[in-house]
Amino acid sequence: MTANSRCSAAEPPGLETQRREIESLLRECELRAGDSWYVMERRWYEQWKEFVETGDQNSSSFPGQINNAELFKDLDSFHLKERLVENEDFMLVPADAWHRLLGWYGAVEGQPALERKVVDLPSTLKVEVYPVEIFLCLHSNMENVITAQFSRTDSILFIQRTMCDAFKVPPGSECRLWMKSSDSSCERLRNVHVSVLDACLSSAMTVIMETRNADGTWPSSRPQIMRNSLEDQDSYRGQPGVCGLTNLGNTCFMNSALQCLSNTPPLTEYFLLSSYLEELNFTNPLGMKGEIAEAYADVIKQMWSGRHCSVVPRVFKTKVGHFASQFLGYQQHDSQELLSFLLDGLHEDLNRVKNKEYIELRDAEGRPDQEVAEEAWRNHRRRNDSVIVDTFHGLFKSTLVCPECHKVSVTFDPFCYLSVPLPVSRERVMEVFFVSLDPHAKPAQHRVVVPKAGSVLDLCAALSEMTGVPSTQMVVADVFNHRFYKIYNSDECLSCILDRDDIFVYELNVPEPQQEAREEEEEVLLALYLRERSHYRDYGSGSSSYGTSLFGHPLLLRVPRGRCSREELYTLFLQRLARYVRPPDPSEELEEEEEEEEEEEELYQSQTNGISDEEQEDAEKAGPSQTQRCCGNSDETAVNHAPPTLVDGDTEPKRPPEAACTTDVVNPGGDASGSTKPPVEEPPGDTTEEEEEEEKEEDKQEEACSPSPLANEQLAKRKACRRRRRSLFTIQAVNSNGTTERGTGDGGSAVSFSSQPYVAIDWDPDMKKRFYNENEAEKYVKHGSMEVPQQQTTVQLQECIELFTTVETLEEENPWYCPVCKKHQLATKKLDLWSLPEVLIIHLKRFSYTKFTREKLDSIVDFPLRDLDFSDCLLRKSLSNGEPPSRYDLIAVSNHYGGLRDGHYTSYAQNKDNGQWYYFDDSKVTFAQEDQIVTNAAYVLFYHRQDQIRKPTLPPPTLSPAAANDITFCKEEEADLAAASSSVTMETD
Repeated sequence: MTANSRCSAAEPPGLETQRREIESLLRECELRAGDSWYVMERRWYEQWKEFVETGDQNSSSFPGQINNAELFKDLDSFHLKERLVENEDFMLVPADAWHRLLGWYGAVEGQPALERKVVDLPSTLKVEVYPVEIFLCLHSNMENVITAQFSRTDSILFIQRTMCDAFKVPPGSECRLWMKSSDSSCERLRNVHVSVLDACLSSAMTVIMETRNADGTWPSSRPQIMRNSLEDQDSYRGQPGVCGLTNLGNTCFMNSALQCLSNTPPLTEYFLLSSYLEELNFTNPLGMKGEIAEAYADVIKQMWSGRHCSVVPRVFKTKVGHFASQFLGYQQHDSQELLSFLLDGLHEDLNRVKNKEYIELRDAEGRPDQEVAEEAWRNHRRRNDSVIVDTFHGLFKSTLVCPECHKVSVTFDPFCYLSVPLPVSRERVMEVFFVSLDPHAKPAQHRVVVPKAGSVLDLCAALSEMTGVPSTQMVVADVFNHRFYKIYNSDECLSCILDRDDIFVYELNVPEPQQEAREEEEEVLLALYLRERSHYRDYGSGSSSYGTSLFGHPLLLRVPRGRCSREELYTLFLQRLARYVRPPDPSEELEEEEEEEEEEEELYQSQTNGISDEEQEDAEKAGPSQTQRCCGNSDETAVNHAPPTLVDGDTEPKRPPEAACTTDVVNPGGDASGSTKPPVEEPPGDTTEEEEEEEKEEDKQEEACSPSPLANEQLAKRKACRRRRRSLFTIQAVNSNGTTERGTGDGGSAVSFSSQPYVAIDWDPDMKKRFYNENEAEKYVKHGSMEVPQQQTTVQLQECIELFTTVETLEEENPWYCPVCKKHQLATKKLDLWSLPEVLIIHLKRFSYTKFTREKLDSIVDFPLRDLDFSDCLLRKSLSNGEPPSRYDLIAVSNHYGGLRDGHYTSYAQNKDNGQWYYFDDSKVTFAQEDQIVTNAAYVLFYHRQDQIRKPTLPPPTLSPAAANDITFCKEEEADLAAASSSVTMETD
């Protein structure tokens, strides 16, 4: 404001009158926030004061025009000098006093009036002598900077409007501001309704304005990798809303929920029209400071710009994880859980109620339902008023009845979606493999029907009806990775067996009648693994044992405790494996090869007295009896190992050659050794007299060259082993994982039969290749029950809604406190629908969790695409005038494929503009037909009330049969995927 040199008003009053009026204004005027005060040069004020005190208008002390030249740095910019002091350099006068002095004396031409505002600083009021001086520029042209001064009480919205006027931004453009400090860091000025002071804006800062691009993105947040070329961005024009969402790593659940909400017309139009900007609630303690709403708006505007094939929702994902820690990272989640969080977050961010009042809820106490319902809805809207409430919230009636005093409690509660249960079958179908006792019979795959809450005994009983084998002769096991993951007891629940588990049921032999209760006649369940030895020793493990790996299918056998010698087990295993293990022909004499003999001799020569260094140390510590045991003294072994047990060991340490002929299993006679050398045994009568004479000659020659009698004895034992036939495999005691416990190798402690015994038969690779038929071992047959097609269970959506309104008894974990009985009661509860929203979300509870079972229900829910009528489900049978009807049409479906632990989410949705259905699978979008929508994967349904449905503004696209399956994919999608993979390397689900 520039004052004239002389005011054209009437002559000023007398000097005494001037003095009294100004002094009265200065004395009585108080500082009030927002009032205007003026800065005046102190010397002019003092001269005026002297002039009026003299009382002589012709005095030489006449002050003349108001002149503030001494306060300015220069007379071009009229910026105040720095560090001016009140009452020394300048005076502050209220607006009334300034206007009177200006009217009486005028001001120097060209000088602006120094108007300043009173600001409400923390705990004080102060005239803002120095306003905030800020640099303003556009994001698109940051070199064009202008300077402007703003009061600390000015709003950020005022700065935005000032910038729009200064830079001639087209009206209606969506803008947002960034605050840049001297350290080059930028921060969003998210809430435009706060003041400059509350936004922490200070002088010398820069405010940058950016306007939203035509494709819905912001110039500051668009990743560089997505900017292919200007031609690519401008050339693509697609149907708005028909846009994929890139999977950032197990985020298909989020993409499915977003696609459904994106195709909900009232909510999407609310964001596309930017109506949310006026309703952002930054002070709601239950909200997310508007950040969730803004992030969601960015995704929607990009998807509906028609300029993207696919959008990367990385910023939205980050915001969701920031405010809901359960969605942090890239684990799999539930689309309905995200939907629930998102709707609640959007509601709180857009809640029009800034200060929620406390409202005490009242029980019905016999009042009419209509009165109680209206009161409940009115109270709900007093605290919750947003576009989410307008679109998605309905009201149901909850009735609780005490089982003791029969107190009835009626309340009306709002809901955002309906979680309806599915009828649960009490039976389940299981597929198992039955392994017959007949060694030549292949395993048979059976499909049996068992009770869901049944036990393993029920599974055996159902299988017994198909096979004719008594259930008492069956044992059930879970086989995983060539070993038994678990062997089940008959009383264990079937709920712990998952559908994807490989379940084998083994037939056991009939136990022999025990005439005497002898320990050796007691039968034990023996678990048998198959292992293959590697060609090379595993020196890295600290021992010189051979490495082993499991293969094939394990077996379960019932064996008498007294028949666990090596010879008997070897014969038994050969019988059980007869289908795919070929016994050697009589012409195939499996003798030790020359190379092995040479290796043994070298090993023997490298040891002291035929014992390895490690064993020598152990023998010295253990004493004479242990040393004899290591050297293969069978008599001593028989004394120390009277019970028939298995030696636990799958290693092959360096041992004297004669130890290779001892057995791996301890029998009642006491033959024992931990060696894994293939034990060989030759029955009498296989050698001729000439061969015996030759061997005697060799013995005499070797005895003549023998260094000592002990060495002669060991050489004799070596030759006895060498003359034996080589076995197909060796037998080792192992643990449940198929490996030997550390420290229980040769000479270690034996495994007791008090626990479940596991043994492994170890195959040399060459022997396995010659005598083990892998193709035959993997074969199985399918029982006739596998050919019977499984009938897919189909239920009507109406049945699920009826189940939702069925009377149920509260669970023990969630009792109700009865005000009459004064204690918690397991009351009966009934829910009834009272009023329905414009958009009704129905959540099908496919995931069932109880104390005993966890399962996903794959039943087909037959839901209508049009004319879903709730008139029979509403508690109010007669609608008053003006109330909406209760018919709905389907607009979107969220699908889940897979089981409890893993799966994939997709969605079907109808475009609001052209009425065409589309199938959204992350970044891929295809046309969909209406007959494809109803499947057993449907998880969350979105229905739009018919009276609110708007007719499509565009004709549906004309599709050829070939084009119906085309997948929309573009170069920008490739860039999106590259952008996603550049930030996180996660496998998609």
